[in-house]
Amino acid sequence: MDALLSTGALPASGAGYDIGNSVKLETGNNEWFYRASPTAGNRRTFTFSFWIKRTTLGNPTASGTMYVAGQGQHGRMYFTSDYFGFRFDDGHDTRDITTKHRDPAAWLHVVVAVDTNQSSSSDRVKIYFNGVQTTTIDFDGGSYPDIQDQASGWFTTNYLTVGTAPFGGSYNVGDGDYDMSGYLAEFCAVDGQQLAPTDFGEFDSDSGIWKPKDVSGINFGSEGYYLNFADAADLGDDESGNGNDFTENNLAAVDQATDTPTNNFCIINPLFKYPSSQVISEGGTKVARSSGSGLNKTFLGTIPVNGGKWYAEFEPIESNSNYVPGVVDTTDASSVSLDGEHIGNSTGIPKSIGYYSATGGVLAGGNAANGAWGDTFTADDIIGVALDMDNRKVYFSKNGTFQNSSDPTNGTNAITLTNTTDPYLFGFTYDTSGNMYCNFGGYTVSSLSSSASDENGYGSFEYAPPSGYLALCTKNLATTGG
Repeated sequence: MDALLSTGALPASGAGYDIGNSVKLETGNNEWFYRASPTAGNRRTFTFSFWIKRTTLGNPTASGTMYVAGQGQHGRMYFTSDYFGFRFDDGHDTRDITTKHRDPAAWLHVVVAVDTNQSSSSDRVKIYFNGVQTTTIDFDGGSYPDIQDQASGWFTTNYLTVGTAPFGGSYNVGDGDYDMSGYLAEFCAVDGQQLAPTDFGEFDSDSGIWKPKDVSGINFGSEGYYLNFADAADLGDDESGNGNDFTENNLAAVDQATDTPTNNFCIINPLFKYPSSQVISEGGTKVARSSGSGLNKTFLGTIPVNGGKWYAEFEPIESNSNYVPGVVDTTDASSVSLDGEHIGNSTGIPKSIGYYSATGGVLAGGNAANGAWGDTFTADDIIGVALDMDNRKVYFSKNGTFQNSSDPTNGTNAITLTNTTDPYLFGFTYDTSGNMYCNFGGYTVSSLSSSASDENGYGSFEYAPPSGYLALCTKNLATTGG
């Protein structure tokens, strides 16, 4: 169940500081930020703080390394499939060696605070995750570095000195292209101070969950910067007051997202095991087969619900594949192979329910609704899934029209869920040449013509969710349950 219910870091969503936007970064698109000719900041004392939501467990390279900031083999912050690391220009790495940080359902806050002037070697590099300092640091076999001159030793170039490096990816400098895939929010660099995590976040008094706080009062130093990604037309805009703006590389307004640490949205879960030919990308909202053949590849969302009313959209991209968008109960999802079973299979995923593109029928296992039901659909049609967990019902729409004269608002012609006790997840199945855009409201790679939100003002969809149905995000979960 870990792959399904890894929501322990879902942020608190009540009153307090609110983050409106993040930026979606994708390795396959070479999306990152850079400053071409910055002035070097303080190379001995500085702090980095950022929020990250990973959508892959590592860049699909031989090394499995994903850069968050920096370039090349020197001066970088990065994740591997096993740990988070911080590398100095001289090649020394500081690594958190016990925590893997592989939860795509949650946002993670990272602080790297450096002061080479500290007399105690263990105080010279401090790494914090969600407000807690890691005590299991490995520094090139266990020894911390000696105090170094500002112009030599730890930092001999400007790769990762404050205000200089590209972030969200890396230049390809001969050692591979290790760009990041995921979301970043509240990216801060502080020049000349080694700050604590409490300068950037705090523990919620009710839930105990670590959450962001307003950083506008921080003195960022002359070469520091603060990027909140609020201006879609200028995602690299520095809000620190220093004007240390970053240039966008292959990024545009469409890469701005509303999936943030204060409103976490459902995405497709990459923790389920699939062949390498199945690629989840674009912030966990696109799934495509890169090669090979084989039937019935099923993918599921990150957030299960057991109450409330929820809405999502699915858009097939390739016409020569069978598609089944729908819902899957957590019992089936945790006990069957999703590589080879389709939604609605009475023997494989018996309590799941889906809408089948080739026939327009409902696939519902042993459910009486199984069979002819609605219109067929193909590439570029948008299928809405309205899931009523209060009444254990589900409805499907094609291009805004709910099928079989069903009406989610008044409960007409619903399909009844077979599992009467367990949570359900959004998901879909495709076959050979499959390619699907998924929109849970926080980000979509699909070009929307309307950008309709739910009645609480959350999410961005092609078609307005039915009355009472909401985008699957933590702010809605906090107010309606689920």
